[in-house]
Amino acid sequence: MANAIEVKVPDIGDFKNIPVIEVMVKPGDVIKAEDSLVTLESDKSTMDVPSPAAGVVKDVRLKVGDKVSAGTLVLTLEAGDAVPAAPAEAKKSAPAPAVAAPQPAKPAPAPQPPAAAPAAAPRPSTDDTATGLSHASPSIRRFARELGVDLSRVRGTGPKERILKEDVQGYVKAELARPAGAAGGGMGFNLPPMQPVDFSKFGPVTTQPLSRIKKLSGGFLHRNWVSIPHVTQQDEADITELESFRKSQAADAEKSGIKFTMLGFLMKASVVALKQFPEFNASLSADGESLVLKNYFHIGVAVDTPNGLVVPVIR
Repeated sequence: MANAIEVKVPDIGDFKNIPVIEVMVKPGDVIKAEDSLVTLESDKSTMDVPSPAAGVVKDVRLKVGDKVSAGTLVLTLEAGDAVPAAPAEAKKSAPAPAVAAPQPAKPAPAPQPPAAAPAAAPRPSTDDTATGLSHASPSIRRFARELGVDLSRVRGTGPKERILKEDVQGYVKAELARPAGAAGGGMGFNLPPMQPVDFSKFGPVTTQPLSRIKKLSGGFLHRNWVSIPHVTQQDEADITELESFRKSQAADAEKSGIKFTMLGFLMKASVVALKQFPEFNASLSADGESLVLKNYFHIGVAVDTPNGLVVPVIR
């Protein structure tokens, strides 16, 4: 008689509501003890739930995306006299190939690496693309985000096709090696080439070569720039003393016909900040190989005049 075993999520510490990122079995599968059943992913790591015994999967209670905690039912397993019978049949069929004498031909395992070629099938893995779920650890996901890489397009070479850091790096290098028109991840943008600009005609400049990581990530970040909504950052500053100073000078300025506002202070602060962080006062060269750091500071100010809006440039 077969015995029904309820396989539950074991004690996983203080973690609760951990998402299921992969279900590796289905009803009817014959499994062995310690075979992986499902993969869970916490903020810090991924973990597989193993089978406590050999048997036949009766039904699976989880699907990708479900949230689980210790004690959650994973599946029901039939273990008992009926189970050995199934493996016994498998063993019967196994001897037949053994008689065929492929055993001495142990080079046969060597062809199995080509079986890794079918792993190219995960590329069109629409499941991952549709759900946004990829078999990768949180640290790899963070690394991919920093490079602007869509993990659903990366083929994993780790155990169970898990995506490794080397896979992400290889994908980036492969994309950069493609012709300029071919890259872009199928975004459908046909952007005109950047026209070179001689910034030196406006003032002195310094050319600073880009680091390798900036070159690698530049193309992907540019793609995201044209396809992802931008964010405006707003902060507050205590200008109590500055405002007191402005008011103390306002009367003298009015005698000269000058309206003393906060604008002059904001322009001064902007220049100080640009001097401290020169990459904010820079442009990417047309060939994408370096940054043009501008050693001059030109600030446009919108002014309402009797003749309409005028934007003088303060140098």
